[in-house]
Amino acid sequence: MTPTNVMSAEEIVALTKKHSFFSWSAQAAVNPIPMAKAKGIYFWDAAGKRYIDMNSQLMCVNIGHGDQRVIDAIKAQAEELAYAGPGMATRVRAEIGPMLAEVTPGDLNTFFFTLGGAEANENAIKLARDFTGRQKIITRYRSYHGATAGAMTLTGDPRRWPNEPGIPGIIRVFDPYKYRSQLYEEGDSDAVFARKCLDQIEEVIMYEGPQTIAAVFIETVTGTNGLIVPPDGYLQGLRELCDRYGILLVCDEVMAGLGRTGAWFAVDHWGVVPDLITMAKGLTSAYLPLGAVAISQKIADFYQERKFYGGLTYNAHPMSLAAAVANLKVMHEDDLVGNARRVGAVMAQLLQELKAKHPSVGDVRSIGLFGAVELVRNRTTKEPMAPFNGTSPEMAKLSAFFKENGLFVFVNWNTFFSNPPLCITEQELREAFAIFDEGLAITDEAVTG
Repeated sequence: MTPTNVMSAEEIVALTKKHSFFSWSAQAAVNPIPMAKAKGIYFWDAAGKRYIDMNSQLMCVNIGHGDQRVIDAIKAQAEELAYAGPGMATRVRAEIGPMLAEVTPGDLNTFFFTLGGAEANENAIKLARDFTGRQKIITRYRSYHGATAGAMTLTGDPRRWPNEPGIPGIIRVFDPYKYRSQLYEEGDSDAVFARKCLDQIEEVIMYEGPQTIAAVFIETVTGTNGLIVPPDGYLQGLRELCDRYGILLVCDEVMAGLGRTGAWFAVDHWGVVPDLITMAKGLTSAYLPLGAVAISQKIADFYQERKFYGGLTYNAHPMSLAAAVANLKVMHEDDLVGNARRVGAVMAQLLQELKAKHPSVGDVRSIGLFGAVELVRNRTTKEPMAPFNGTSPEMAKLSAFFKENGLFVFVNWNTFFSNPPLCITEQELREAFAIFDEGLAITDEAVTG
């Protein structure tokens, strides 16, 4: 067989498609980029074409690609200790705890480590149910929490449909999606809209029986299903509702956490401390797989004398923890949370400029370097450029345009996203937005009014 390092782009794609089974895909339709190398905000395919990574791959390469400080830490850990069982104490396990406790809110100072976000959410389900002695969990329709059985049931979006019935006891409520919510009336302040959403959730709690509900489980900022930033007052009100009825608040920050929103965790923007936070992706910037559940003191204390029935062969894997330690150091040294906040302000302005210029842009939403553009055929009717859970010729053409012009962008239904690595500069961001601007001529042609 031809050595990997001299394979052509065509060979890489052909062999990968022949022997690999791709996620979320009809296999015959898969057309992967033969990614060969990456550095900073860029990656290159095997033919040498450069792409600006405007989605940080899967909203995960927060520090940027190819940071030598993390690579060196992984190499050093492999030489020191490549694996230790989950019952072992290791140097990196001792080191990561205080580092995470320093940046997590409130008293979330204890961490259960997993290999990714879905596993973190699975274990958060177990913790919430066992701690409260209750079974029901409230989640939202436009959520995504992972592809394992429990996490997929928590998920509200259509990816759960082929995987149902899933686990029992899941109840759904609507998202605080101002642009399309029937609760929102033109002119409503954030406080008014938040109150309407919370009143609706409380009504569901009453019908379900507060004493049967273990947790309200949300993405703090909804990710792939439209980048929905909650109105001010919503998260604070949800915390108060949960406290009133003895329900735990669990915040999934697998995408939104670790600097993406311009704060260490998205909940920090609203001064709210959940009972559990789940994280992954930006925890190692995906240099190695790692997830975690951050656990509040009252829940951690509950398990001092009570056994927790959950475990993973790769819990607290030293290689992954070494990547996390180095990743957090890079985030501090390079002030990447601050950069996400500063450049995120520029991105918010650039998004508004796209909206002002292009009639196909119905709404733009962002917080830090977590942003999305929602496209419509008609601003008055808000008819989407592609149907819910579907695509359209215009969206397919736009996606192809981005790829042809060296921009790697996540396009989903009638929305495309702007989620670059947190190390991006203003100049680099403007370069990407110039391509967004040019591409939107495609969808502008489809506007009917």
